[in-house]
Amino acid sequence: ATKMKAYLTRLLDLIAPRTCAICGHRLTVTEQSICGVCLLHLPLTRYAFAPLDNLMAQTFWGQLPIQRAASLFFYEGHSEVANLIYHLKYHSRPQIGVDMGRTLAAKFTVSHFFDDIDVIVPVPLAHRRLRQRGYNQSECIAQGISQITGIPIDTHSLERTDFEGSQTQLNRWNRRENVDHLFRLTPQQTLTGKHILLVDDVCTTGATLIACGSAIIPSGDVRISVATLGFVRH
Repeated sequence: ATKMKAYLTRLLDLIAPRTCAICGHRLTVTEQSICGVCLLHLPLTRYAFAPLDNLMAQTFWGQLPIQRAASLFFYEGHSEVANLIYHLKYHSRPQIGVDMGRTLAAKFTVSHFFDDIDVIVPVPLAHRRLRQRGYNQSECIAQGISQITGIPIDTHSLERTDFEGSQTQLNRWNRRENVDHLFRLTPQQTLTGKHILLVDDVCTTGATLIACGSAIIPSGDVRISVATLGFVRH
C-alpha cells in the first residue's frame, strides 16, 4: 500500500506538479506543502519552550485566563510566510493546514506543550465563509495536530453565531468589539472539566481567541491553552 501511494504521488506530481506555498518552487515527493529550504527558514517563535510568558501569552493577560500559548512562526503581512496563510485560506489548499499542523505538533511536542490537553477546538468559521471556502482552515490545522498527538478534535461544542465582516482593517479595540458575541456553546457541548487547546491560523490581537475562550468558560471547570501557526508582533 505504501509503495502504491508513493507511485501515485509521483504520477500525480508529473500530471499536476505541487508547488511550495511560500516560494512557489516545485515540491519533491517527500516535501509537504512547503519546500525544505522554506521550512528551514521559517521565522520560528520558539514560544512553546516558554508557553506561560511570551509576547503571545501576554496578549491574553487580564482578558482570558490561559494555561499556555504558542505560535509556530512570526507572521508579517506581505512577507513570504504570508503566502502560506494566503494559499491556505484563499487558494483552496486545505492540505497546507494539515501539513503545517503536523509540523507545529512535531516541534511543540519536544517542549511537552501538549501534556494533559484533553481536546482540540478549532476556531469556528462563519457559516457563510465555510460555504464559500468549503473548509475551515483552523480545523485543517487541528487535524494535523491531532494526527501527531492523538488528541481528539471537537467541532460540535462551540459555534459561531454570525459574521460581522473581515477583521483585517480593524484596529485592536474594534477587533475585540467585532467578535465579542460571535461564539457560543452548543446545547450538546462536552467541554466541561477539560483542558482545551484552541487552534487558529494567525493570532493578531488575540481578540477572536479571547472571544472563543470567553464563550467556553461558562461550560465550567475548564482550562484553556492556545496554539496558532502565525503570531503578529506589535
